[in-house]
Amino acid sequence: MRIGELARRAGVTTKAVRYYESLGLLAPVRLTNGYRDYDEHDVRLTQEIRALGRLGIPAEGTRPFLDCLTLGHRHVDDCPAALAGYRDAITDLTQRIDGLVARRAVLVARLHEAAHRGRLSPATEGEEPMTNYTSLPAGLPAPEDDGAAEHLPGMRMPHLELPATDGATVNLAALGTGRTVLYIYPLTGRPDTDLPEGWDSIPGARGCTAETCGFRDHHGNLLAAGAARVYGLSSQDTDYQRELTERLHLPFQMLSDVARSLARTLELPTFTTRGLTLYKRLTLIIKDNVIEHVFYPIFPPDKHADQVLAWLSDNPL
Repeated sequence: MRIGELARRAGVTTKAVRYYESLGLLAPVRLTNGYRDYDEHDVRLTQEIRALGRLGIPAEGTRPFLDCLTLGHRHVDDCPAALAGYRDAITDLTQRIDGLVARRAVLVARLHEAAHRGRLSPATEGEEPMTNYTSLPAGLPAPEDDGAAEHLPGMRMPHLELPATDGATVNLAALGTGRTVLYIYPLTGRPDTDLPEGWDSIPGARGCTAETCGFRDHHGNLLAAGAARVYGLSSQDTDYQRELTERLHLPFQMLSDVARSLARTLELPTFTTRGLTLYKRLTLIIKDNVIEHVFYPIFPPDKHADQVLAWLSDNPL
């Protein structure tokens, strides 16, 4: 057969076939007119070169395997030399993987350092500033009241144990006497991680970090106004939330509800974006483990702690 037919049947280019010939891996016979003539054995050799290449074995490293076929064996790896070829390829891949893992670790560390340094450093003239999650851009769309929280006042908190950022577990049905402020939010940003695409265009999505800073700054005032405790809650895992509590120096704990169990139990409103199902922003005032008051919808989130403080002051125990 001609070179074009061989290339088509083996799934390679004619240029690749010529390269294999230059390495001495293929040795077609020459016809009287000078054309190369390939047979079924050449097709099999070329297919094996291609298959081994997809496993990471370069063409020049396939010779022990091809020799095995040429000797009459049924499989390319029936010979000891082929097994040695596998071992060499595995060793090479392992070294490359180790090198890539080490480079990745350095890149992750440098990204983390640069991102957290950048959030405190002002941008130079003409330079786009680092994303600042503690302040809100102008023109954010406000969420509408869809009535999704009207059923909540008067409901008792369910028996649901959630991990907190201090390593403890908090049972929502046993928060204790007095009032608990539980603010629930979609997703906090972090300097080394991009927010979901189109985040700012989702009504009520942007502002979780700014909202959290508000509860941090007013924490003492909230306690003085009658709140026995304050918690934040989202569907992010505890490690993700712990980075936030350390970076923002929060005086209260964050609760992780990865499975959104509270949403199912109390029928809390959620939304979905880019494959993520997240809580809509709302705050529960819980008195003696019963929901006393609900803030929903919440806007703007960076002023919400003031709203909660004002309500507590106007509604003393």
